[in-house]
Amino acid sequence: MAFLTETRIRAARATDRPYKLFDERGLFMLVTPPGGRLWRLRYRMYGREKLLSLGAYPDVTLKRAREKRDDMRKLIADGIDPSARRKAERGARAETFEAVATEWLELQSKALSAETISILGTRLKSFLYPYIGNRPVMAMTAQELLATLRRIEARGRHETAHRVRALAGRVLRYAVATGRAPHDVAADLKDALAPVKSRNFASLTDPARVGELLLAIDSYDGQPVTALALRLAPLVFVRPGELRAAEWSEFDLANAEWRIPANRMKMAEQHIVPLAHQALAILRELEPLARRGRYVFPSLLTRDRPMSNNTINTAL
Repeated sequence: MAFLTETRIRAARATDRPYKLFDERGLFMLVTPPGGRLWRLRYRMYGREKLLSLGAYPDVTLKRAREKRDDMRKLIADGIDPSARRKAERGARAETFEAVATEWLELQSKALSAETISILGTRLKSFLYPYIGNRPVMAMTAQELLATLRRIEARGRHETAHRVRALAGRVLRYAVATGRAPHDVAADLKDALAPVKSRNFASLTDPARVGELLLAIDSYDGQPVTALALRLAPLVFVRPGELRAAEWSEFDLANAEWRIPANRMKMAEQHIVPLAHQALAILRELEPLARRGRYVFPSLLTRDRPMSNNTINTAL
């Protein structure tokens, strides 16, 4: 005979001490001083008494609590400890590809620049998490990773597919090193993707052509901030990402120095750029245009983020 009813549960009132309302076969409700009504199952396993949480009322109704109790008792009858099983399931969820990748990326952020971490994070979120993010790394196969990479290839992005395979391999090798995966299945796919034809990027080696480029930069008549970024670039010799994300706090105009912090450099070491008088003149011209925001080259849309990756490339 059942001891609890919905009417009795709804009538239960909180007191200054927790108390229990018992049902049957180990099921009871714990009423807490703040007013919580929590389902608990008391059971014995290997001679020891244990408690298992079955949820909170009213999200878990009396009928559903009894169903969950019966499911747990079937496990107990089969010699399976429901508490241990639940703990194992939580552990498995914590060892999905996405969970391990998030942990790995956090570790890499201590050495890599913020821009590199952003690029890696975007690749994970765009190409891997939607398809294998919920997969336990212990059970991942080369075939399912290959199916994910084939999606990228189907869009004609073969070089991206190779980069994503390499990224997945870095995450899986971390999983192997931390004892959560037996093997890096990405390594098995080295020759499974369509080869990428290597290409040389355009470069100027003829002094006359370099002069033509500098003249073209001087004659650029687009956005003033973009024009000044183009003019500053050949004076400082830094990567485009380091230039566009430059912050005013990094510059010491009085001593003609630009100190780029380690967290923005590829090699994770501070880089000091001496500033010629032409560079100083450009920076002083930029000050009113940047509206004294954080970034030397702010986005056209907001001062809260730097100029986009493509702005300088498009201007060139």
